[in-house]
Amino acid sequence: MLRFVRLLLAMSAVTLAAAADKPAEDLTAPPVVTAKSWLIADLDSGRELVGHLPDEPRKAASTAKMMCAFVVLELARKDPAVLDEWLTVSKLAAGTDGSTADLEEGEQVRVRDGLFALMLPSGNDMGNAFAEHFHPRLAAPGDETPASAKTEASATRRNFVAEMNRTARRLGMKATTYRIAYGDGGEATDFTTTARDLATLALAARQNALFREVVATLEHRAAIRLPGGGEREALWKNTNELLQLANYDGVKTGTTPSAGRCLVATGSLGGRGLIVVTLGSTSDEARFADSRNLFRWAWR
Repeated sequence: MLRFVRLLLAMSAVTLAAAADKPAEDLTAPPVVTAKSWLIADLDSGRELVGHLPDEPRKAASTAKMMCAFVVLELARKDPAVLDEWLTVSKLAAGTDGSTADLEEGEQVRVRDGLFALMLPSGNDMGNAFAEHFHPRLAAPGDETPASAKTEASATRRNFVAEMNRTARRLGMKATTYRIAYGDGGEATDFTTTARDLATLALAARQNALFREVVATLEHRAAIRLPGGGEREALWKNTNELLQLANYDGVKTGTTPSAGRCLVATGSLGGRGLIVVTLGSTSDEARFADSRNLFRWAWR
């Protein structure tokens, strides 16, 4: 019996020694998430709090629509009448692949409503419609825009994409290059932006009250003029599921096979506002869980 007790004590000592060699769980560390790159920043100051590979260039899918909307709003800031213009949806815009606002060729959309069509259902068709509508009044592309966005095939939209790139430069988004108005574009290795640059863009865009209103809206109804006369009503619903919770008020989702699931989100709790950018999450569910877990960790 005594020999057995001595054996148990010896085994316990070995187990304790092994445990002592292992690092303790860090309960203050950020949560484990599926996102390949992420960043948390203060909503008021823009100060970065913590991140993981925030400067890694990545595809970012429809988060590019934040810049599309910002360019339109900057034009409207200089001339508020822009928001009341009606644009006509071309065959090219109506036929744009991917997520859609269900716009048909020949239909007309008011620019103000088009912002909701762009940002809520993530309308790629609306992105091209904006690019074509504003193309004639913007400067031609220069060295800020890659050659792939200056081809004859993009002739009706390239000035708008160039303005997106010029605006990115002005905001200090050093790692960002846009090739199309509504997403990534280019080849698999043609990366669009970084988590840090997206936080910079969100901070700038949120200075505009209409941008804040649009990205916080769960659903929006709008009158669409029909080619043969008359109107129909469109209903657009927001793809950002965080808006169903009280603490969140924006900004934009993005999803493609090459980008994964992406989300730029803003929220406030106890008077503390945050921007959380997650790029490359593994699923829709993981995207929103990643973001919420980072928000909750930072708020604690």
